[in-house]
Amino acid sequence: MFRMSIVEAHGQRKLVLEGKLTPTWTTEIEAAWNSAEEDAQGRKPIIDMTNVTFISPDAQDILFKLMRQGARFSCRDVLTKHVLKQLARRCGCRS
Repeated sequence: MFRMSIVEAHGQRKLVLEGKLTPTWTTEIEAAWNSAEEDAQGRKPIIDMTNVTFISPDAQDILFKLMRQGARFSCRDVLTKHVLKQLARRCGCRS
């Protein structure tokens, strides 16, 4: 199961991802990021991954691409934090 939404909270736009990030959803995630970024009035939206339960290698690739474009991430799960830190090291970015 996967769910994605764009939320405006406290003056910040968030792309909220929930559930399993699998190859099926990678193009939709990228399109939603582009849409959220266009409407963010110059601010980079935050990708909220607090309720992500699985990240496939293909999904890691799209997260890496978004990270290189300046995406910032929010999460709580230890495994998700580890994946994001590995991606940040790979691209030389801050997550």
